[in-house]
Amino acid sequence: MKIFRFDKEVGAKITKYNSDLAIYTRIIKTSEPSILGCMYIEPNGVVGYHEAPVPQLFLVVQGEGWVTGEDRKRIFVKRGECVFWDKGEWHESGSDEGMTAIVIQSETLNPESFMRIKATE
Repeated sequence: MKIFRFDKEVGAKITKYNSDLAIYTRIIKTSEPSILGCMYIEPNGVVGYHEAPVPQLFLVVQGEGWVTGEDRKRIFVKRGECVFWDKGEWHESGSDEGMTAIVIQSETLNPESFMRIKATE
């Protein structure tokens, strides 16, 4: 499991097209078909421990919560951070207060080509 950032602090100012006060953060480019979805985890909700059928990118866009990898250790995640699980990796996610995430699934995800890994705390 890897945790990345996509918050505005790691983005780039948009200077083309007479743009002002706008920032763009690249997330992913795929060469194979992808599935994009939105996941709503309600307060005290859990997406149970399971194996990723394909590489998955879980982008937190609202709220906060936790994720685990194969070690089942909970790691806090918040808006502007995302988690990458590779195919076959066991994981779980949940939230005490509620969390919304965009989920991208594709055989060819490589988030490191665009995004910055979150520094360990």
